[in-house]
Amino acid sequence: MTDSIDIMVIAAHTNGRVHSETYELLAFGQSLQALRSGTVGVWILGENVGGAAQEIARQGGVQVMAVECQGLTRYISESYVSVLADEIAVVKPTFVCTAHTSQGWEWAPAMAARIGAGCICGVDGLTEFEGRICFQKDVYGGKVKGLFSPNTATTILSLQPGIFTFTSAAESSAGFVIHKDATCAPGQTRYLGRREAAADTTDITTAPILVAVGNGIGNQENIALAYRLAACLPKAAVAGTRVVCDRGWLSYNHQVGVSGATVTPALYIACGISGASQHVMGMRGAGYVIAINTDPRAAIFNEADICIVEDITRFIPMVEDACKRLVEARG
Repeated sequence: MTDSIDIMVIAAHTNGRVHSETYELLAFGQSLQALRSGTVGVWILGENVGGAAQEIARQGGVQVMAVECQGLTRYISESYVSVLADEIAVVKPTFVCTAHTSQGWEWAPAMAARIGAGCICGVDGLTEFEGRICFQKDVYGGKVKGLFSPNTATTILSLQPGIFTFTSAAESSAGFVIHKDATCAPGQTRYLGRREAAADTTDITTAPILVAVGNGIGNQENIALAYRLAACLPKAAVAGTRVVCDRGWLSYNHQVGVSGATVTPALYIACGISGASQHVMGMRGAGYVIAINTDPRAAIFNEADICIVEDITRFIPMVEDACKRLVEARG
């Protein structure tokens, strides 16, 4: 029955737990299905994935292919590409959908190169233009949106998390699971284990106010400015973008974004953050956003309620002075 699948969704899961991105991919697949004829199916790879497959079939009301790969207890790019290439060769889907996470953006281009497919990464929208299905994504650092229409028989798509909303299928519409065994050919990569960070992200995921810093902070010494601003605000915490954490200016438990934490503070103050989609995905749930950047065309301004064009090394001391005057005036 898999030969009728036109839209192939690759499930994201860990230790039997289905990630929320899987259901967002299903919602995207359903939207895509509405624009063209075809059937959505889900593939889940790994060891002992039957339980997770049943959950997806029940929640999504779709056909799920549970591909049991002995020894594939954790994600390994080589194994995923090898097994999925065989599956795609049999099914011949028009679209293969995965989440735009650190895993998805690793194996999706590799798969496209291996099978000669198209590849559009970071998709955050779907539309029809001049009779063709087009996929929307950020271009020019997120300053504008681009529409891309594939011209290959098969296209690999990676979807930005947090965009598409999933609604569970009715109980009477539950899907079904097909079980299949696959062999993971030995590769040059093997899983050695997982090392957790010493600290967690509790502070930034629970703080009502976040002061987040990006590349525009300039240097490590200026990180102190973010802490000074946070000190002026009740129960505020400091966070950062990936580039700031990669440089060691903040520890990784402060990182917000696709490869960091997803935060939903009441107030998010973005200091020197350009607004790359990978970061925006992690803070889109903020109640109110204030962005400070020297670039008036910074993509972060598209997400902000208040946009301030200023150098943060000038702006933060001004805010500090204003707070001090307010405190003094109140006695």
